[in-house]
Amino acid sequence: MPAPPRPVQLTLDLPFQEAMRRADFIESPANAAALRFIDAWPDWPANVALLTGPAGSGKTHLATIWAEKSGAQRHLAKGLSFDMIEPWLATGALVIEDVNDEQLDETALFHLLNMVRTEGGALLLTSQSPLSAWRVSIADLSSRLRAAIPVEIGAPDDILLAEVYRKQFADRQIAVDPAVILYLLPRVERSLTAAREIVGWLDRASIARGRQITKRFAAEILEF
Repeated sequence: MPAPPRPVQLTLDLPFQEAMRRADFIESPANAAALRFIDAWPDWPANVALLTGPAGSGKTHLATIWAEKSGAQRHLAKGLSFDMIEPWLATGALVIEDVNDEQLDETALFHLLNMVRTEGGALLLTSQSPLSAWRVSIADLSSRLRAAIPVEIGAPDDILLAEVYRKQFADRQIAVDPAVILYLLPRVERSLTAAREIVGWLDRASIARGRQITKRFAAEILEF
């Protein structure tokens, strides 16, 4: 029995603007619980939440939806410092994305969590790693983080990925046989970002070559 095809890793920096509205979010079993949590704002059981999931699983999209609902500022964790706490919390709600223990200013995050706790407001942290994998040296910070609401997104499943492909082709007014999508699923990096970018790549290639997007065309362009 032949070995399964090796997934293609995308290396091109493709200029694709991703739609981030609530209506653009595609629900599946992998993200349904996380979406319900974001939609429940402001009726959260606590004012700090930690949204985790693999790269390309939709964390940024959900964070964007929540920022629109809450009026939150959005910043990357690597920019967090003690001096930035008050400016970042100026609207009373804050998203800090891509938190990881290697670039984390633990002291600043500890003071931020204390400020949210004592003065009110809301904080959404996003990370590729679950809290259990973080190496936090400040014991009180670890305690504060464990008190945050854990919200997990699973790896994109075939239902979600297939719908992302379908919608991306439809948005570009490209009619493709469903077999093309089934062909791509096991061969392309399994992330929402990769799915969106691969459709843009195929679209531009089909225009440049004057050909329809078929399984054979995809195999030629993507060198499967």
